[in-house]
Amino acid sequence: MATPITDQINLHSYWTPELVEQIPHVQGARFDIIDGELHVTSTIPAWTTDIVEQMPQIEGERYELMDGDLFVTTQPHLRHQNACTNIVAELNAWSRSGNHGIAIFAPGLVYGKGDAVAPDVVWVSAARRAAVFGADGKLHDSPELVVEMLSPGKKNEKRDRERKLDYYARHDIQEYWIADWRTVTIEVYRRDDAGLALAQTLQAGDTITSPLLPGFSCVIDRFFEL
Repeated sequence: MATPITDQINLHSYWTPELVEQIPHVQGARFDIIDGELHVTSTIPAWTTDIVEQMPQIEGERYELMDGDLFVTTQPHLRHQNACTNIVAELNAWSRSGNHGIAIFAPGLVYGKGDAVAPDVVWVSAARRAAVFGADGKLHDSPELVVEMLSPGKKNEKRDRERKLDYYARHDIQEYWIADWRTVTIEVYRRDDAGLALAQTLQAGDTITSPLLPGFSCVIDRFFEL
């Protein structure tokens, strides 16, 4: 059965008829501009990386595919980006101390034609780097750790807490952090027999550690400092 994806794309302020004309014809998809925003109504079975690669690439927009559904997010808040940068810096400082692995900001994580996401932060162990990184500079297998920084809005929070939680659980992510710079909190989900389960919720002043990262320890406030 075809999957409707009405309003899964909602790009603010950039869209013009000229840009829409660059989008390849997709059977069953309709593209409308309303007050400068692009709205898509579609009943196509699945979006693919081939279709997305033909769409106009707009600076600051991130295209993600999950199970053939297309999601587009806009340039995040400065504090969002800063927190992600801090997390990468803290993880890499520990990683370099013992050649443990590498943390990366917003890499392409491609599982297949209909599955290509860009987590805010990932961490890959040194033992898995060769298996995970492809010649195209993207990841083609699961990192051990994924971090998503919450963006404002109920739809964005629902996507990170429900859709992506389920998606990462099905793709063998071992640990998933959902961080929120507004509340200075981190929800830590760890793998169990059922998938990824909430293990703890950390608040300002708390210290984060992980079985995945032996010896790593950081007061979470450092992640959110400007």
